Amino acid sequence: MQRLSNASLTTLAHAVERPRYDRAAITTGIVHLGLGAFTRAHQAAYTDDALSVGESGWGILGASLRSPTSRDALAAQDGLYTLAVRDAGGERLRVIGSLTGLMVAPENPQALIAAMAAPSTRIVSLTVTEKGYCHDPATGTLNEEHPDILHDLANLRQPRSAPGFVVAALARRRAGGIAPFTVLSCDNLPANGRTAKHVLTRFAEFVDPDLGRYLGDTLACPSTMVDRIVPATTDDDRGRIARSLGLEDAWPVVTEPFSQWVIEDQFTQGRPDWGAHGVELVRDVAPYETMKLRLLNGAHSTLAYLGGLAGYGAVAEAMAEPAMAAFVERLMFSEVIPVLRGPSGANVGAYARSLIARFHNPALRHRTAQIAMDGSQKLPQRLLGTARDRLAHGLELPCVALGVAGWMRHVTGKDEHGREVELRDPMAAELRRRAGAAGPVAERLVPALLGIEAIFGTDLPANRQFVEAVTASLRNLLANGALATLRQLAQTGD
Repeated sequence: MQRLSNASLTTLAHAVERPRYDRAAITTGIVHLGLGAFTRAHQAAYTDDALSVGESGWGILGASLRSPTSRDALAAQDGLYTLAVRDAGGERLRVIGSLTGLMVAPENPQALIAAMAAPSTRIVSLTVTEKGYCHDPATGTLNEEHPDILHDLANLRQPRSAPGFVVAALARRRAGGIAPFTVLSCDNLPANGRTAKHVLTRFAEFVDPDLGRYLGDTLACPSTMVDRIVPATTDDDRGRIARSLGLEDAWPVVTEPFSQWVIEDQFTQGRPDWGAHGVELVRDVAPYETMKLRLLNGAHSTLAYLGGLAGYGAVAEAMAEPAMAAFVERLMFSEVIPVLRGPSGANVGAYARSLIARFHNPALRHRTAQIAMDGSQKLPQRLLGTARDRLAHGLELPCVALGVAGWMRHVTGKDEHGREVELRDPMAAELRRRAGAAGPVAERLVPALLGIEAIFGTDLPANRQFVEAVTASLRNLLANGALATLRQLAQTGD
């Protein structure tokens, strides 16, 4: 079968949407770090919309910071790929053309730094996941002992980390009299723009105190909220999409119809007119971000741990279990929403109900194992913020405590059927060490894991109510399993 490419676009099936612009006329205005499935289903699609109405200066140079896999797949396709939007009613296909180039950072770090330092680059955006910021997730500050940070401070011409690459490029721009680009974080971090600026300016201070002060005064890092469910693409997806296209696409992306992007409108070097294509440009993104992190992401992580332990491989499969679906609804409506400060005028209840419907989407196989990754980085913003707010108001938190306990059970490395669970986490070695020493005993495992200050801070381990709630939940999970625990929770009401 012929491969998707510029040359084969004219042979696409009639129903497939394709770029409505001359790709050869597009120039690069954005460098994006972290060329994963999410950004190709989200930011790149919005930018493709902008290019389609003549904004030719905003093509995206995509850079992978680790693996060449995306570059190798997409380079043979001239950067083109298929966005497959799926729900119970079927699938709609669209070929995205907004990628103007592809890089793999370790192969030529200087080339990536030069691309970011070019005057034509006005935005550097990031989807490098929570761990890519090399920060302390409990505080949002730079982890000054992180191995990649220590390496980059000693080898700034050959950086490894996202902060290292961004600061190296900003230093070069300053030396050349070029104003800083805007740094646009699109990762699930609370106050992701402010977190990015704290991390970058602190790193820059170590490089050169004057550079740190300069970036503190001039660097724009608007916060954002991104929302779209994008499961990992499977071989079955690739085969189905190829048959519909009439062309082979080695790197398509599968997603849901829903998509939201909220951005603080603070760009010093301009931006595409994303607002004309559905992006919400606001003064303060924090209420949107908190609502999404605590409702969507908090429920997702809890589903991932409890559903995974019970043997469910995908979110929709877990939600088909009545006890799991009822628990998610209770988590949202009884524990998260009562202490949530959402956007002014927002119908938070309607948003939560829409999330439940999205979780039930049978057309998306969003793997629980995928969501469960990097839990040490995700828990603070997804569950622990709600925990702190409920504790501050003297409220019980059985659902949140069970979510935390589900993560602790996951960390032991086995599900409740005795099968091995892959622990993919930047703190995996420390988590395994603590869990192994404590053993599967709630009274030992809970204090062992709560002792990780980078995750839980110092307040939660000292809060008797929190410790007792998590310990009771974990004891129940270990003794009875996830589904029995959920059913018991529903029966007792606590």
